[in-house]
Amino acid sequence: MKILVANLGSTSCKYCLFEMPADRSARDEREIARGQVERVGSSDVPDHAVAMQRCLDKLTAAGCLAGGESLDAVGFKAVHGGGVWAAARVDDEVLAVMDEYADIAPAHNPVYTRAMRALRQRWPDVPQVACFETGFHRAIPLARQLYAVPYEWIERLGIRRYGFHGASHRYVGEAVAARLGRPDARVIACHLGGSSSICAIAGGRSVATSMGLSAQSGLPQGARVGDFDAYGLIRLTAKTGQSAEALLAMMARQGGLLGLSGVGTDMRDIEAAAAAGDERAELAIAAFVSAARDYIGAYAVELGGVDAIAFTGGIGQNSVAVRGRICAGMEWMGVELDARRNAAVRGDGVISSDASKVRVEVLTTDEELVVARQTRDVLLTGENQ
Repeated sequence: MKILVANLGSTSCKYCLFEMPADRSARDEREIARGQVERVGSSDVPDHAVAMQRCLDKLTAAGCLAGGESLDAVGFKAVHGGGVWAAARVDDEVLAVMDEYADIAPAHNPVYTRAMRALRQRWPDVPQVACFETGFHRAIPLARQLYAVPYEWIERLGIRRYGFHGASHRYVGEAVAARLGRPDARVIACHLGGSSSICAIAGGRSVATSMGLSAQSGLPQGARVGDFDAYGLIRLTAKTGQSAEALLAMMARQGGLLGLSGVGTDMRDIEAAAAAGDERAELAIAAFVSAARDYIGAYAVELGGVDAIAFTGGIGQNSVAVRGRICAGMEWMGVELDARRNAAVRGDGVISSDASKVRVEVLTTDEELVVARQTRDVLLTGENQ
């Protein structure tokens, strides 16, 4: 089965083509090609529908496809489906739900629905599957999914914690458990990058996660504010004279590490500025590390102990200093980092000492593979996954 996985960003379209076995238990998946189309929104690539066509053109020119009709399905790493938690066939109902939640995921949902509708018009016989990032977190106990708001808001308006980065956390949880030989492993997955979240996983199921109603919440992001008291918005509207919508847009584009440091969104640049004596850059790193440690501590309690902590994402895989600062002083919970291993790891590797009771490792996530598997399973079973 040839499945194209699409990961759409605000100005990019990443794609990955897989040959997937028709047996759900098989793991002989094969990645055929991977690439991306950039500068979406420019005169050359005006929208994601055009970008998706460019992806298919590249794959056809490379001999990987005989046009879009040779695809068995397109799987989308979709973001917010509200009450549609599972991987689901894209139909009018799914598109309507994504439209409804576009106000919560304005940078993601509209991008995906436009591409889905364009592809459906161009290749109506090629199935599309939306693999929502929220799906992995459906297993979280209800008490952890809810805000303490009037219950009518929860039932009628869908105001609750959903969580995101589900494909990454699912992959990390499964990979770490397999390496430990422990299907019941208690894992804290730290997906740290331009967008960051932390997830507590037990027995392959999400138990808690740092993001809530939107991807704006939780840890400070590259340019997103992260957790923020709603009353701050009231004060800002009164003091600045700007609308709530304008201020929310600023918090999504000028907050987070960028807002605190004044340097940028890339942790490498922020670390370099901090090393040169920039106090705001150091403050941004400290705030990010502190938030990560808060969640790890809370999740260690929720899990009743930890078997492994895993770092992935651009910061998680590449920042020796951030990993070291997050794990500092955690000997009380069985974490003992090996400084030399932490400094030497490239790509994947264990960075805890041999004496550490908790395994700490760095690994490369594969969200596209998770989406390909979910898409295949939807096609084979005819049911949402």
